[in-house]
Amino acid sequence: MSFFPKISFQHEVEEYLTKVFRNNELITALGTQEAESKYQSLLSHLSHPPGFTTVRVNTHLASVKHVKKLLFEEIQKQFKGLCVPVLEHPKLQDVLLIPVIGPRRDLKKHSSEVIVGAHCGYAVLRGAHVYVPGIISTSRFMKAGDLVSVYSDIEGKCKRGAKEFEGVKVFLGNGISELSRSEIFSSSGPLNGMGIRMIEPVYLSPSFDNVLPSNLFLQNLPSVVVSHILNPQPGERILDMCAAPGGKTTHLATLMHDQGEVIAMDKIANKVKKIKQNAELLQLNCIKAFCYDGTKALSAEKREDEQEGPPFLPESFDRILLDAPCSGMGQRPNMAYSLTLKEVTSYQPLQRKLFTVAVKLLKPGGVLVYSTCTITLSENEEQVAWALKAFPCLQLQPQEPHIGGEGMRGAGLSLDQLKLLQRFDPSAVTLQGMDINSLQDSREDDLISLANKDCIGFFIAKFIKSNSK
Repeated sequence: MSFFPKISFQHEVEEYLTKVFRNNELITALGTQEAESKYQSLLSHLSHPPGFTTVRVNTHLASVKHVKKLLFEEIQKQFKGLCVPVLEHPKLQDVLLIPVIGPRRDLKKHSSEVIVGAHCGYAVLRGAHVYVPGIISTSRFMKAGDLVSVYSDIEGKCKRGAKEFEGVKVFLGNGISELSRSEIFSSSGPLNGMGIRMIEPVYLSPSFDNVLPSNLFLQNLPSVVVSHILNPQPGERILDMCAAPGGKTTHLATLMHDQGEVIAMDKIANKVKKIKQNAELLQLNCIKAFCYDGTKALSAEKREDEQEGPPFLPESFDRILLDAPCSGMGQRPNMAYSLTLKEVTSYQPLQRKLFTVAVKLLKPGGVLVYSTCTITLSENEEQVAWALKAFPCLQLQPQEPHIGGEGMRGAGLSLDQLKLLQRFDPSAVTLQGMDINSLQDSREDDLISLANKDCIGFFIAKFIKSNSK
């Protein structure tokens, strides 16, 4: 049941996606009606947040049971005694799941309005409060302490500092203003800190601002699955090629019990700083982060032994994670996707450059995991078909755990090959709200099954490099 409008795309991107999800292989297998129905369902799901908040426990510092108890107490405090369970995932032993309550359709809207940017709005729908940099506009006479209704400017049309906005806006819930309008739009420069404390969000999710920061990492469910599939072992040398902000990097280090070496690369300096901060916060010492372009990470000539950073010699790594830069169409919630078709189609060649470097850096017998957070064929199944043809040394491998669906038809892969892939498709479940009554009537197994499907759109492929050259 849709609460928000379906995600909107630029016209060319919409035409492109329609062709992807009506490709001949898919239509032959499913029939036109079912293929169309799945596609429309996907568009609806993408504009809504996932049905569960996923947190990964930093098992390097704390046990899952201990963190679960602390988190349950924290949520009860935040939700004023409302009993929302914290679930342990049976196949991902370091994951805790918190069901999201909503959408709440009976919230009263207030006359004083605050307009926030789209990205701030999406964060609010996943449990965040509103911070000052995200505020674009407020009602004329808003004071600190006022009850306000918060809306998202999903199309980016509102002018900063406007006193009213009549464009397309989506209601996110109600909050209390921490500052007055004049303080927010002060001429002395931008403020930071909290602007609106959300008290009645449309979707009720816990806020994780400074909640058990060294014990918990907020991560989408498929992003946690990726590291388990790579399955790094203590003492190995691992490469995370496009690592920022470090969620998967720190997870890999934790799975290795902080023994061995995890090399993390990203080409944006601020993002590398974030990786280092996360490693420090989670007290992981085996991570070495470098600001470097992954497409140039292969050394053409012999290098100094003392040099520990990139570029690296061929066959330097036991396992490689290529969580590739992508068009990001699987991210949720997203109500208005802004990339052009040129931008969307620019990712495939970049991913192939990175993939080629990864194959050369991988030791024979080593494992390569490729993943994206997008829904297109060109960045997912087509890349697998290309890789198997371009690199005869690679073989597709089964994935453990396998909790998503199989790969999507349309890239010419066999049914056996599609079964080895893992595609998380939010449209695999009916879009449904969750209220406290239906939550208390639900079996834990059913909630886990729902969490496995009602997550972001994501894709994973696992390869092994054969020993023969």
